[in-house]
Amino acid sequence: MIRFHKGLLAATAALALAAGASAASAECVITMGAAVSLTGKYSTNGTHTKNGYNLALKVINDKGGVKVGDKTCKLAVKYYDDESTPARGAELAERLIKQDGVKFMLGPYSSGLTKAIAPVTEKYKVPMVEANGASRSLFTKGYKYLFAVLSTSEQYLASAVALAAENAEKMGKKPNQITLALAIENDPFSQDIRAGVMDDAKKYGMKIVVDDKLPKELNDMTSTLTKVRALRPDVLVVSGHAKGAATATRQIAEMKIDIPMVAMTHCDSAKIIKKFGKAAEYTLCASQWAPTLKYSDEVFGSAMDFAKLFEKTYGYMPPYQAAESAAAVLVYADAFQRAGSTDPQKVRDALAATDLMTFYGKVKFDETGKNIAKPMVLYQVLNGKYVVVAPSKWAEAQAVIPRPKWSERK
Repeated sequence: MIRFHKGLLAATAALALAAGASAASAECVITMGAAVSLTGKYSTNGTHTKNGYNLALKVINDKGGVKVGDKTCKLAVKYYDDESTPARGAELAERLIKQDGVKFMLGPYSSGLTKAIAPVTEKYKVPMVEANGASRSLFTKGYKYLFAVLSTSEQYLASAVALAAENAEKMGKKPNQITLALAIENDPFSQDIRAGVMDDAKKYGMKIVVDDKLPKELNDMTSTLTKVRALRPDVLVVSGHAKGAATATRQIAEMKIDIPMVAMTHCDSAKIIKKFGKAAEYTLCASQWAPTLKYSDEVFGSAMDFAKLFEKTYGYMPPYQAAESAAAVLVYADAFQRAGSTDPQKVRDALAATDLMTFYGKVKFDETGKNIAKPMVLYQVLNGKYVVVAPSKWAEAQAVIPRPKWSERK
């Protein structure tokens, strides 16, 4: 079984199961519910989310489960496909709670879906630990049953703005002379990214010269890139989930747009290196997590151990969406044991008191339910790999700024 002690995870021998455990104890199963995007525009990241949940379930259960009071329990998840639609997500959350009798929810993919489901879980006083809803507006509603393991959205590309300021001289400018172009999806998460970037740019006196919303289907941004070619900003910021990242990477290369810095979200979940090869080089990518970070726990081991196990299981390296989803399950397991109960209110109170180190980073919630203990990182694609370049505390290499012009690339 898995034992959690003083916020740390530790595997112990399942002696009770070997001999004296009762049938009731051995058969204890805690089933959580999840509405996840397996079809629709968020299906790529919805699949990463589900894979993260499932890997954590398997590892915990293979180690014997979780000690809850005098029982040893296995963990399970009942899934439904929310079809990437908020209304469907809310409907399925209601179904999981009212019809299926689920007492604990894992979050969906995206801030929009999380915003749709949170009022439902709050209404029924069902705890929800979510890993993929980063919109800061989720944590201004006074929710008492919502807990998020990830960093909130305004933090995603703050390090990119800071990096531009640090490298202004290399671009022949002062920090307050840097100009930015924004191409942002019109959804809660991405608009929070925009607000955070604008706030950070204002701190340095930087100017926004393009401020566009990406088309609804995220499949064409030529009009924005035409403006970028004409106005020649120093930094292009793109946030449109996996599809937006793929479209931006492809069309910047196709149109041979020269920009000193390109920073975006969801590079790894969009698999831009695999799909676009050299066209992805020098792209800066916001990330909640990286396999090279020095985090560890006693369930998965190190961040790299998790990454290797995930790749062995699913055939690809885990994007951060999968890592944070696995971490959400670890947080629940820890709370079940500390609560010593499956009573939703007791588990909710245990979640609120979480202080846990995981392979994904530290998890500690403030009074609003957001994680205040883990920073964001910024990758750059260098020689076909994601390399952490910011913040400097975690950097593996120095960022290449400005990006080489297309005419100078081999």
